[in-house]
Amino acid sequence: MPPQLLPASAAAFAPRASSVNVVLGSKVEPWLTQTLKRINRVKRPLNSIPQHQRCLTETLSSPNAIWTLASLMLPKAPESELRKDSNPLIEAIFNYQIIHVEAYIVHVDMVLRNEVAYKLTPGSIESLIEYHKEIHCVNAKADTYDWPEKEQHAKKLHEDFVQAINKFVFRTHVSALEGLEEEGAGELLCGKSEEVKNNIMGLLNKPLLPPPPKIVDVVRQPPLLPSSPVGANIWSQSTHSPGMPAPVEPWRVLPSSPSVTSSVESTTPIWANMALHEIQVPSPTVPYSQPYSTAGMFYSSPMVTSPVPALPLPSMLASQCGVGVGYGGFGWDRYQEYTTTI
Repeated sequence: MPPQLLPASAAAFAPRASSVNVVLGSKVEPWLTQTLKRINRVKRPLNSIPQHQRCLTETLSSPNAIWTLASLMLPKAPESELRKDSNPLIEAIFNYQIIHVEAYIVHVDMVLRNEVAYKLTPGSIESLIEYHKEIHCVNAKADTYDWPEKEQHAKKLHEDFVQAINKFVFRTHVSALEGLEEEGAGELLCGKSEEVKNNIMGLLNKPLLPPPPKIVDVVRQPPLLPSSPVGANIWSQSTHSPGMPAPVEPWRVLPSSPSVTSSVESTTPIWANMALHEIQVPSPTVPYSQPYSTAGMFYSSPMVTSPVPALPLPSMLASQCGVGVGYGGFGWDRYQEYTTTI
C-alpha cells in the first residue's frame, strides 16, 4: 500500500500554506484539462504537464479557494432551552441553525494515491468547537447521573474533540476536482458531502461515559461436604488431624476385648446395672444381629479389633436360674404334685 504523505500544512493547528502541493502524473486526464479551461476567465495555454500543474497550483492557492464540504443543521441551544411549539416549522426556524463546513485543499496527488486532501478552515473549526462546548457538552452532562469526576470527564471530552477536529483531514478521489469553480472554490459531488457529514457528526456526538461500576468481591460460604447435614454450622466444628481419630461419646464405646470382666457376678443380668438410656434394644424383627461396632461411623486410622461378646438373651438366663425361680410366690418346682392330684 502506498504511503500516506501529507504536507506540513495538513497537521493540526498548522496555518494554511501559501502554495498547494500538486503532483501530476506523466499523463494529464482530459477531464482536468476541460475543468481548468472552464474556470479560467483568462485563457491560458494548457499544452503540457508543467502548464497544467502551474495553473492548478495557482488556482487552488488563491485565498478565495474555499470549498463547501457539507452543511449541518444543529440546535441553537441546549435541549432544555429549546422552544416548544405545535408547528414543527416554527420549532425548526427558532431552534436550529445551519453550519457550513468549509475547507481548503492542501494536497493533490495524481501519482501514488490519486487523491485530494481537504483541511477545515479556522472559521468552521471555531464554529464546531463552540457548538460542542456550549450545546453538546451541556446536553451530555444533563443526560447522565452525577459522579465526583463528572466535570473533569466533560472537560476531557471537549479537549479530545478540539484535538480531533483540528486533525481532521478529508481525503477523496481526485475526480472531486470536477466540482472546481472560479477562483478555486467548489463543492463535493457524487455524494461525498454525506460522507463528510457522517465523519464530523461522529466526532461531535461522542457520549459522556460514566465510570464503570466497581466490582465488589462477594465472600461466599464454602460448599458443604456431601456427608454434612443441610444447614449445619461448619464454622463451629473443630478441625481434627487426619491421623487422629475423631472424638467419640463415652456411651457409644463398647468393650473391644473379651478379657474385660465385670465386677458383677455372672448370675446377675447385665442390664440390671445399666441406665435406661444406655440399653441398646435390638429390633424386634431381627432375632440376632452382628456385634455392634463403631468403626463404620467414624473415620480413623485402621485398628485391630476383637469380636465383641453378644449380650445374653433371656432364654440363656433361664437356664442359669432354673425352673425354681418363683413368680409371685407360686412354686413352679412342685408342678408334678399338682398334676398328680388333678
